[in-house]
Formats: sequence, C-alpha cells, structure tokens
Amino acid sequence: MNTTDLIEAARKATGLSDFGDPKALEGLDILVKASNEEARLSPAGAMRWRETLTTVLVNRLRIVDYLKRKPELLQRPVEKPMFVFGLPRTGTTLTINLLGADPMRRCLLRWEALQPVPPAKKGELHTDLRCGAQRQMLDAMLKIAPQIAAAHFEEADSPTECQYAMQLSFCAEIFDSILQIPGYRRWFLHETGYRHAFEFHKQLLQLLQEHNGGRWTLKNPWHPLFLDDLTAVYPDAQLVMTHRDPVEVVGSACGLLRLVRPMYSDKVDNREIAETLLETFDLMIARQNAFREKHGADAIHDIQYLEQLRDPVGTMRKVYAHFGEPLSAEAEARMTRLAQENPQHKHGRHVYALEDYGLTAAEVRKRYRDYIERFSIPQKSQEPGR
Repeated sequence: MNTTDLIEAARKATGLSDFGDPKALEGLDILVKASNEEARLSPAGAMRWRETLTTVLVNRLRIVDYLKRKPELLQRPVEKPMFVFGLPRTGTTLTINLLGADPMRRCLLRWEALQPVPPAKKGELHTDLRCGAQRQMLDAMLKIAPQIAAAHFEEADSPTECQYAMQLSFCAEIFDSILQIPGYRRWFLHETGYRHAFEFHKQLLQLLQEHNGGRWTLKNPWHPLFLDDLTAVYPDAQLVMTHRDPVEVVGSACGLLRLVRPMYSDKVDNREIAETLLETFDLMIARQNAFREKHGADAIHDIQYLEQLRDPVGTMRKVYAHFGEPLSAEAEARMTRLAQENPQHKHGRHVYALEDYGLTAAEVRKRYRDYIERFSIPQKSQEPGR
C-alpha cells in the first residue's frame, strides 16, 4: 500500500483532484508508512484498511469540490459551538445524546459524518436515503458483532464523534485506536499541530449546515489533546469535560480496542493496547490541566459520570446554567424521555478485566491519583460494565 495509489484510486472514483490544504497529505504519508511497517495487517485487514483510507480521501475530495462550487457557505458563522470531551468511556456519548435531544441544537450525525456530500436537504436529516442505508448496515453489524454494540452503540442518525471530521485531515486518534502504529502515534501526539485539521473540521460544519442549521454541539473524547488549536479556530467554543473512575476508564477502553483491532490484525497485543492508552491518557490530562491553568478554572465545565447516571437531566441543567443558556421545557422533556428509553446496558453489558492487560486497579489508581483528587472523582463506581 502506498500513498500515490490511494490518492489515484480516490481521484478515479470521484473524477476530482483537489484535496485542498496539502498539509493533510503529510499525515496520510506518515499513516501509510506506519501501517505498512508496524500494523501487522492481516490480508483481510489490509483490504479493509485500504478501503477505509480511500473512502476518507474520497470524502475530502467531495467536500473541497462542493465548497469550491458554493464558496458562500464558508462565510456562514459557526457560533458558540459546544464540545464535549473527556477520557474515553466517561459518558461523552450519554452527554451528547442528551444535548442532542434539544431541538435547537445541531449534532454531527453518524451517517452524514460518513457520507457528508451533498448535505441533507432541509428537514431530511433523519430520512435521507444514506441514513437508511447506514441503518441497515448497523442492523447487520448488531447480528454479526453484538459485543461491539454493548461496548459502544450509535444509531445511524444519532450524534457521532468529531473523529470522523478530524480523520479527513489524517490527523486523528481514531487511526491509532484501530491499529498498532507507534510511528503515527508519535507524530500525532508530539510532532504536529492540529489547527489545519480543525480548520477543515469547521469547513465541514459550514457545508453540513447549508440546509439544516442549529447550535453545533459536538463530541470527541480526544479533544483534550489539542484544546489550544480547537479554541484558535473556535474562539467562542463552550467546553464540557466528563470524568469517571480511571480504573473503569482504562479497563473499558482497553476492552473496546481489543474488540476492534482484530478486524485489521491477527496479532493483537493486549499489553501494547494498555501502554498506548495510558500514554495517551497521561497526555490528555496534562494538556487539559495546562489549558485550565492558562484560561481559568471555569474555562471547562465538568460532569461526573456517576452523577449523570443518577440524574441525567439535572446534570444538563447545570451545563446550561454554566454557559448562561436557556433550557426549554420541550428540550427537558425530550431529554427525560431519551434517558428513560435508553437505560445503561440497553445493548448488553460491556465486560472487561484490567488483569487481561497486565494491569491492576491499585496500579491505575496510583498513576491517576492527582487527577482523581483534583476533580473529586468517586473511586468506586457501582456500574462495573458499560
């Protein structure tokens, strides 16, 4: 697999050639090199990976082309977007789903993140044919791999992660989650900036809001890695961080990667999964701490996972109050209904064990003692699987 062949395949599939900012292809080069040299792809995984990267390139070509034909979309503002983030498995999905129940808000939906061009017609975010096709695909996945749904489930038209917007610039943690690629991880975490990825992220939102607007409300667990670049592009962003006992976070996150990686490789190293996540979590915590020290304690609003499980709508009231936003009776009623209809473990229980990854609860708690104390995180959740 090489970059040139992937680019040519995407150009042939679309009849387009302009990828916009060439910086995106720098990340692609590094990702392809790491994939070839480090990922230990299986034959089926290699084919699936080529298809994945080609699809990302196809989407980028189509986005650039659409905006070239409708440059006025780039003049439309994205005002006070809200970004939800936190260590993975801390309740970011529940948070964004509750926020997305507010009819005044606009979330990045799974189907449109995967097939963004052309944007949905007015009022058709939930009825677009691409949404129906994604729903059928997810139904098939539920039958083949129900354990993945138990760990992390999204409807075709439910809010999804900004990962799909960031990957368009080949500057996204999603690649490091799917594959064992330390060379790409080193570049991604320490050797590059993310501003160009957020600039394209904003262009995508400007495209998608052409016919269906609203206050953008987004989530990506990994945003703490690059808050300075996020707020450089979105200076009026509202930031929300979720928190959960790190013992459960680490175990659950390891378990999720252990479910995903065999789709691409027959040689999955549990200890490597743990080391990768611990290194990344360390950096996420350090960088968001630094951001707070620079911008003040109130720069990020915090949500405790257990509190949100006990009182989801009450937690949302606190979010709205923090940012001085009105919470309508209709939005609150929809949030209440969503919480009632989607109890924890609705799609099954995600079972995981730290010991499978060479870790112990005591070791994890010691490593994250300062983080636990700083944010007063309960040290023993009564929800053992998610």
